[in-house]
Amino acid sequence: MDRMTSKLTQWIEQENRDPRSARWQAALEEIMSLFIPRLEKGKLTPVNPLQEQDIPIFKSALASVDLSPGLWAAFLPPSAAALILPPADAMEELVRIDSDKPSYKIIIQRPGKESRILCTEISEYAHRPGIDIFQEGALLGSFNYETHEICLEEMTKAVRAHAWEKDKWSREDIIAYTVNWFEKVLSLEQADVSVEEKRSFFHSPTLIQTNRVDALFRLLTAFLNLRFQADPENFTASLPDKIGNGEDRMSACNALAESYLLDLLNTVRSLALLDFKKFTGQEEKKFKTEFTRSVRKLASDLDKMDS
Repeated sequence: MDRMTSKLTQWIEQENRDPRSARWQAALEEIMSLFIPRLEKGKLTPVNPLQEQDIPIFKSALASVDLSPGLWAAFLPPSAAALILPPADAMEELVRIDSDKPSYKIIIQRPGKESRILCTEISEYAHRPGIDIFQEGALLGSFNYETHEICLEEMTKAVRAHAWEKDKWSREDIIAYTVNWFEKVLSLEQADVSVEEKRSFFHSPTLIQTNRVDALFRLLTAFLNLRFQADPENFTASLPDKIGNGEDRMSACNALAESYLLDLLNTVRSLALLDFKKFTGQEEKKFKTEFTRSVRKLASDLDKMDS
C-alpha cells in the first residue's frame, strides 16, 4: 500500500496526471496485486466462483479475449465486480454501469517498468460498455461500444494493440501461447476461439522450425504433460506400483498414453482444427511415426510419476 501511495503521489504531483485517472489506475493495480496469486499469466481466470448465470458470459469472454503469454487477466463476476467502482469524483467516461446493476469486468495488466492496465466492462446492463486503458496514472484512451456483444467481439483488437508485449517472443512464449489457445478450444469444445495464427506454432509451424505433423504432436504432448503435472495422482491412480511390477506398469502407461493421445486427435478431427485428408503420403508416414514416438514419450513420463 505504501508503494502504491508513493507511486500515486509521483503521478499526480511530479508528472501532473489527472488525479481522477491516477487514483483509478492505482486502485486497479492494488486490486490486481490481490488477485495475481490466483492467476496464471496468459490465461483469463475468474477471481470468484462463478454462479450459473455467470458461466455463459465467462465462456464468451474466454473465446474472445486473446492474451499474450506475459499478461495477467482477471475475470470479475458481479460478486467481485460490484465491489470495484471508480472513485466518486471519477471522470464521467469511467463510469460505465450503475452501481445497482450486475457488473462483469475484465482487468488485464501488462507488468513491467511502465505498468499498463486495461479495464473492460462487458455487462449487458452497462450503459457504456467498453475498455479504458491506463499507464503511469494517465488515461491513454477509451473504446466505447453500443452493446456488450460488440465490446467482446472487439476486445481482441484492443488487447493485441494495447496490451500485448511488443518485444520478439521467445520459443517458450510461442509454445505457451499455442498451448493456452488449445486449452481454451478443449474447454469450450469449439474451434471458434481467438488466435493470432502468426504467433501459434500449430498454425505456423515454421515459428519453431518444424512441420505441421510434428507441430500437431508437439502441441498434444505439451498439453498432456501439463495435465499430468497439474494432477499427477489422477493420472497415476490406476497404474501398478513401480516396485516389482515394471513390465505391467509400463504396459499400463502405454495404454493410458495411447488413449489420451487418441482422444485429443479425435477432438482435433471433430473440430476440424486440421484436415487430415489433405496429408501427403509422406505426411501420413510421419504421422504414424510421430504417434508411436509420442505414445512412448508420454508413457515414459507417466512411469516416472509417483503412483
